[in-house]
Amino acid sequence: MTTTSPVTDLYPSRGATEVSTPRQDPVVWGSPGTPGPIAAGELSSFERDGFLAIDQLIGADEVAVYHQELERLVNDPAIRMDERSIVEPKSKEIRSVFEVHRISEVFAKLVRDERVVGRARQILGSDVYVHQSRINVKPGFGASGFYWHSDFETWHAEDGLPNMRTVSVSIALTENYDTNGGLMIMPGSHRTFLGCAGATPKDNYKKSLQMQDAGTPSDEALTRMASEYGIKLFTGKAGSATWFDCNCMHGSGDNITPFPRSNVFIVFNSVENTAVEPFSAPVRRPEFIGARDFTPVR
Repeated sequence: MTTTSPVTDLYPSRGATEVSTPRQDPVVWGSPGTPGPIAAGELSSFERDGFLAIDQLIGADEVAVYHQELERLVNDPAIRMDERSIVEPKSKEIRSVFEVHRISEVFAKLVRDERVVGRARQILGSDVYVHQSRINVKPGFGASGFYWHSDFETWHAEDGLPNMRTVSVSIALTENYDTNGGLMIMPGSHRTFLGCAGATPKDNYKKSLQMQDAGTPSDEALTRMASEYGIKLFTGKAGSATWFDCNCMHGSGDNITPFPRSNVFIVFNSVENTAVEPFSAPVRRPEFIGARDFTPVR
């Protein structure tokens, strides 16, 4: 039995069959000409493709500070024992640490940086809060990837975000090569919502944060979408960043190279799109994964 939200479900998912629904929401919510760090041409590109790549969002000195903080966190025994740390199923190494903007003042400052939050406000057209933050660690020699998915499908089904008014930024803290498990996105896929088949198990997050199952598209749907949209692989130096819409179909491969790939990942949601009860899950996910504190970032 699933929880029923009082808000109209514009994007049904987790039913008996896979269903495609045209996007019901804008991509860029801000008014044309609204001042901000993103140029008008870049906003148009984001609206068309669903993503925006930035060659250097933060400088080399800043990268060193954030990478040092990442290393401190993943090597802290107390952090490892915290439920907000997710470990690799095979190697037992830390894969992700969630809610880093609350654990670490260093990352909290990054969230408040106008180069970061200013872009989120410009895209979403309102004040924003952090729906989720984490550091991702992909050490070399076998760190596993993230299978193809739309973040919004999960955030809608399991966290109760009503509309597609959410944007993510992935900031590279190591170099992203074309070989070390980088981010892949299907450009334009954000304009179609793919409702996945299958019910959501209770406490699904405990499994899905290590390896996804519920909320993943069929091979047939992925083949169709990849044929229509293509696949873009993101590379770049440490300090580069990729902004992408919540409904982009994306994923990443395993890292079997010797070169680690680490990043900080921040999800901003509009304060006008706060979470309600899950649309297709028995219970809410924990707040360190899907925030229920809607305080705007200042």
